[in-house]
Amino acid sequence: MHEYSIVQSLIDNCEEHAKKHSAKKVTKVVVKIGVLSGVEPHLLEEAFDMFKKGTICDGCEFVMNIQKVKIECNDCGIELELEKNDFICPDCSSCNLSVLDGEDMFLMQLEME
Repeated sequence: MHEYSIVQSLIDNCEEHAKKHSAKKVTKVVVKIGVLSGVEPHLLEEAFDMFKKGTICDGCEFVMNIQKVKIECNDCGIELELEKNDFICPDCSSCNLSVLDGEDMFLMQLEME
C-alpha cells in the first residue's frame, strides 16, 4: 500500500516545517488529493491516523480536499471540471484535452503551535 510511504513523507514534511518555524505541535494538516493521483483517500486517512501517533502530528486534525479533474479543450478552449472521467469535451466532443488539475496530491496548509 503506497499510502504508507505517502503518509511517512507527509509527516516528515510536517516535522520539517514545524522545526523551521519553532513549532512544538501540528494541530491541523490540509491536503489536496486529485482524483487521478492514485491515492485512495480513505486508505490515506487510515494510514495517517495510524502513523501520526508519537509524532509532531499526534492529535492533529487531518483534512482532505478532493480535487476533481480540471481540463482544457485544446480545440475550443473551454476549461471545466469533469463530473466523471469522460475525457471528451462536452462542448465540441473533442478528445484533444489537457489536464490542468486533479492528478497530484499537495500539502496545502499546516496549523502549528
